[in-house]
Amino acid sequence: MEAVTATVDVAAELESLRRLKARYCRFLDTKDADAWRSVFASDVEMVVDLAVSTGGADPMTAPPFVGADAVVATVLASLDGAATVHHCHTPELDLTSDTTATGIWAMEDRLVFADGRELLGAGHYHETYEKHDGTWRIKTLHLTRTLQRMAGDWANARPAG
Repeated sequence: MEAVTATVDVAAELESLRRLKARYCRFLDTKDADAWRSVFASDVEMVVDLAVSTGGADPMTAPPFVGADAVVATVLASLDGAATVHHCHTPELDLTSDTTATGIWAMEDRLVFADGRELLGAGHYHETYEKHDGTWRIKTLHLTRTLQRMAGDWANARPAG
């Protein structure tokens, strides 16, 4: 692992990472596919736990989505017709070199579907970042959950798309 050089403005880099995550949430909630894709490295890998994983519970980790196009298409299709709110808080960010970083974000999300289904969740995003051509992007993302409340008829929900 490379060291962070003395010429890096650490405060400015950390602020850039915070703004990256803010854009992630805003573009996801506004369903702006092109803008949301821009927050990811082209070879991003996303892993999502589908259940609460505290106290030794099985997190029911889904297979990874690999590549920005696959991440954007799959996630936005799963949210078709839903109003969403994603909030991220209390970032734990570390620069690991001039062009790499790690982060953990506390998160809360709420999904409200037109058919009456709702999901309220909380947990953490565990991420790595890469900087190319002066721009930070999410390289890996693993969403873990500490809370998940679901209401409505999920068993008979129609598949997205």
